[in-house]
Amino acid sequence: MDQQAASDQHRRPLEGLRVVEFTHMVMGPTCGLVLADLGAEVIKVEPIDGDRTRHLLGAGTGFFPLFNRGKKSIAIDLHSADGVAVARKLALSADVVAENFKPGTMVKYGLDYASLSRDNPRLIYVSCKGFLPGPYEHRTALDEVVQMMGGLAYMTGRPGDPLRAGSSVNDIMGGMFGAIGALGAIIQRGITGRGQEVQSALFENNVFLVGQHMLQYAISGRPAAPMPERISAWGVYDVFTVKDGEQIFLAAVSDPQWRTFCDVLGLGDLRDRPEYASNNDRVRARPILMPILRERLATRSASELATLFEQAGLPFAPIRKPEELYDDPHLQATGGLAEITLTDGERAGQVAQTTLLPFTMAGQRLGARAQPPTMGRDTEAVLAGLGYGAEDIATLRSGHAVA
Repeated sequence: MDQQAASDQHRRPLEGLRVVEFTHMVMGPTCGLVLADLGAEVIKVEPIDGDRTRHLLGAGTGFFPLFNRGKKSIAIDLHSADGVAVARKLALSADVVAENFKPGTMVKYGLDYASLSRDNPRLIYVSCKGFLPGPYEHRTALDEVVQMMGGLAYMTGRPGDPLRAGSSVNDIMGGMFGAIGALGAIIQRGITGRGQEVQSALFENNVFLVGQHMLQYAISGRPAAPMPERISAWGVYDVFTVKDGEQIFLAAVSDPQWRTFCDVLGLGDLRDRPEYASNNDRVRARPILMPILRERLATRSASELATLFEQAGLPFAPIRKPEELYDDPHLQATGGLAEITLTDGERAGQVAQTTLLPFTMAGQRLGARAQPPTMGRDTEAVLAGLGYGAEDIATLRSGHAVA
């Protein structure tokens, strides 16, 4: 491979593409994050006092640095006429505009797709919403709202105890689907020369996630039970409490794996019993089989079982907490974490590790392209790129249209 070919191979695929995002919280910023890591110049438009996720506590502490790395920041007051004019000029310079505000919000400022596409028909516009257009579209949606109404909380918790999944799954995946839609629109624009609007929504994303359970009912006539009470598709597929109270997930999802499972654990008396012959036989026998397995494995240590299962190629998993993943040897060896400098709060200026997009291109992980921006860090440079002179920028700043 010659030097030019090697250089081209390691260029990120969206280099040269400009994305302007009017986003907040998780869903919209995730869309921009994906496009930024793929090489796009992503300019985040923040309110004049900054994105409020910069200062969230508790479960929201990591929102801003995770979902906004690799972006530029410009602070614009959309409540001022001068600020709106700046925002419109910026949006019209973009290949992609992304937003995740309530329906009608962008229309007020002339920043909606219909308004912008009249002057830039090549524009791709990604709206990340709570609901796609329909009876629910004006409801206020949160990840937890759609998990409750979309069946995911019911499936996650025990019967009578609906439980939100342990991550912002719909916000994150909704942003990802918005980015996927944008990529498709980019390809189509290369064919037709025209942009289009892409819409992604939390509720519809959640319905997609529970589609497997909906089809289970459509095909079998039996409603899906919540995951803690479900009829497993596999005979051995569960968390076991073992020596010293440790826990480990163990599985055998095929007949050959079942035989190996019995061999490595010294369960020869169970291996060839006819009532356990096939996976479906073992599923039907779970009320009898699982108590036997739990009793026999209770004296084995989790580390011993992990070693045996890894050597035999059987599925297993230690039960980990998120903070323990920083010490995971696989993540450390494969470059799955990247260092970023925090921008806000008491730890501003300190270095922390963050997760990367979970795929490789040309054999390489897509590292963090740039640090999370401080609020308004790139305002002057972005405005200069739009043709504003130093005096114009000073006037905008003095009138608090930008910061």
